[in-house]
Amino acid sequence: MEDLGPMAWPPEPITTERLVLREPEPRDRAAFVELLASPEVHTYLGGPRPRDELEREMSGVPERWPGSFVVDLDGSMIGQILLRRNGADRRPAAAGKTDLGYLFLPRAWGSGFAAEACAAALGWLADALPGEPVVLTTQTANVRSMRLAAKLGFIEVERFEAWGAEQWLGMRSPATPSD
Repeated sequence: MEDLGPMAWPPEPITTERLVLREPEPRDRAAFVELLASPEVHTYLGGPRPRDELEREMSGVPERWPGSFVVDLDGSMIGQILLRRNGADRRPAAAGKTDLGYLFLPRAWGSGFAAEACAAALGWLADALPGEPVVLTTQTANVRSMRLAAKLGFIEVERFEAWGAEQWLGMRSPATPSD
């Protein structure tokens, strides 16, 4: 994965009805460790990382790069949105396109926060890189993620086997509305 290329970063925080998408800060470290060590979050992502390893390796300020947003609810991190450009080593349908990724703490599930945050990030991307197509990959077994992809306007491009499970690759054209 590559960053999104030449653009002003970080942007001003993106505010939605309930959330703020912003750059990671030192106060987010514990939430990042919780997110990356959570077995529930990583059910469809190859499993969690060991908490003690994360505590040792993660610096005081979580890694920052263009396209990485903390999702903040009332001053606390509840998730992360990632927008990264796929390299040539990805599936042909995804190569060179921006990939949308997201992780949310289990306590934030079921409240529409992922849809709200992803729609805001996609809106920001449409302004920052007009005409940029976006792809999303998830396991077909991940029913919540499949529903979110449909809600965000992603259309199936292909299904394929990887990491021992059926994967779904969807694309959202720049003209697709987010609602």
